[in-house]
Amino acid sequence: MSPQRLLLLALLLYIAWRLVRSLIREKITQEAKDQLWKKSKQADETTVQDILVEDPVCHTLLPKHQAIRLRQNGKTYYFCSDSCCDQFTGEPGGKE
Repeated sequence: MSPQRLLLLALLLYIAWRLVRSLIREKITQEAKDQLWKKSKQADETTVQDILVEDPVCHTLLPKHQAIRLRQNGKTYYFCSDSCCDQFTGEPGGKE
Protein backbone atom coordinates (compact mmCIF):
# COMPACT_ATOMS: atom_id res chain seq x y z
CA MET A 1 0.00 0.00 0.00
CA SER A 2 1.37 3.37 -0.94
CA PRO A 3 1.92 6.13 1.61
CA GLN A 4 -0.70 8.28 -0.11
CA ARG A 5 -3.36 5.59 0.34
CA LEU A 6 -2.36 5.11 3.98
CA LEU A 7 -2.60 8.85 4.55
CA LEU A 8 -6.01 8.99 2.84
CA LEU A 9 -7.23 6.00 4.85
CA ALA A 10 -6.00 7.58 8.09
CA LEU A 11 -7.71 10.85 7.18
CA LEU A 12 -11.01 9.07 6.42
CA LEU A 13 -10.82 7.13 9.69
CA TYR A 14 -10.13 10.35 11.59
CA ILE A 15 -13.12 12.11 9.96
CA ALA A 16 -15.36 9.12 10.69
CA TRP A 17 -14.19 9.04 14.32
CA ARG A 18 -14.88 12.79 14.74
CA LEU A 19 -18.33 12.39 13.17
CA VAL A 20 -19.28 9.50 15.46
CA ARG A 21 -17.92 11.34 18.49
CA SER A 22 -19.90 14.48 17.69
CA LEU A 23 -23.10 12.45 17.21
CA ILE A 24 -22.59 10.73 20.56
CA ARG A 25 -21.93 14.06 22.28
CA GLU A 26 -25.02 15.58 20.67
CA LYS A 27 -27.14 12.67 21.86
CA ILE A 28 -25.74 12.88 25.40
CA THR A 29 -26.24 16.65 25.41
CA GLN A 30 -29.83 16.28 24.21
CA GLU A 31 -30.53 13.64 26.87
CA ALA A 32 -29.08 15.93 29.53
CA LYS A 33 -31.24 18.81 28.30
CA ASP A 34 -34.31 16.56 28.37
CA GLN A 35 -33.55 15.49 31.93
CA LEU A 36 -33.08 19.11 33.01
CA TRP A 37 -36.35 20.03 31.32
CA LYS A 38 -38.17 17.24 33.16
CA LYS A 39 -36.63 18.24 36.48
CA SER A 40 -37.52 21.90 36.03
CA LYS A 41 -41.05 20.97 35.02
CA GLN A 42 -41.41 18.78 38.11
CA ALA A 43 -40.01 21.56 40.27
CA ASP A 44 -42.56 23.98 38.82
CA GLU A 45 -45.36 21.55 39.58
CA THR A 46 -44.25 21.03 43.18
CA THR A 47 -43.59 24.68 43.96
CA VAL A 48 -45.92 25.84 46.69
CA GLN A 49 -47.00 29.42 46.72
CA ASP A 50 -47.66 30.51 50.28
CA ILE A 51 -50.63 32.62 51.25
CA LEU A 52 -50.21 35.82 53.20
CA VAL A 53 -52.35 36.28 56.29
CA GLU A 54 -52.92 39.41 58.34
CA ASP A 55 -52.37 39.65 62.07
CA PRO A 56 -55.62 41.07 63.54
CA VAL A 57 -53.73 43.00 66.24
CA CYS A 58 -50.86 44.75 64.47
CA HIS A 59 -52.08 44.15 60.88
CA THR A 60 -48.75 42.67 59.81
CA LEU A 61 -48.84 40.47 56.70
CA LEU A 62 -46.90 37.23 57.01
CA PRO A 63 -46.73 33.83 55.29
CA LYS A 64 -49.39 31.46 56.59
CA HIS A 65 -46.86 28.70 57.37
CA GLN A 66 -44.90 31.05 59.67
CA ALA A 67 -47.90 32.40 61.57
CA ILE A 68 -48.96 31.47 65.09
CA ARG A 69 -52.46 30.03 64.91
CA LEU A 70 -55.32 30.45 67.34
CA ARG A 71 -58.59 28.62 66.83
CA GLN A 72 -61.46 30.33 68.61
CA ASN A 73 -65.23 29.88 68.11
CA GLY A 74 -64.67 27.83 64.94
CA LYS A 75 -62.51 30.51 63.32
CA THR A 76 -58.73 30.45 62.90
CA TYR A 77 -56.74 33.60 63.60
CA TYR A 78 -53.11 34.09 62.56
CA PHE A 79 -50.56 36.13 64.53
CA CYS A 80 -47.03 37.32 63.90
CA SER A 81 -45.91 36.80 67.52
CA ASP A 82 -46.93 35.38 70.89
CA SER A 83 -47.41 38.88 72.25
CA CYS A 84 -49.97 39.72 69.54
CA CYS A 85 -51.77 36.44 70.26
CA ASP A 86 -51.80 37.18 73.99
CA GLN A 87 -53.00 40.72 73.38
CA PHE A 88 -55.84 39.41 71.20
CA THR A 89 -57.00 36.83 73.74
CA GLY A 90 -56.35 38.97 76.79
CA GLU A 91 -54.55 36.10 78.49
CA PRO A 92 -51.20 34.35 77.95
CA GLY A 93 -50.97 30.90 76.43
CA GLY A 94 -54.17 30.88 74.35
CA LYS A 95 -52.68 29.41 71.17
CA GLU A 96 -53.30 26.07 69.48
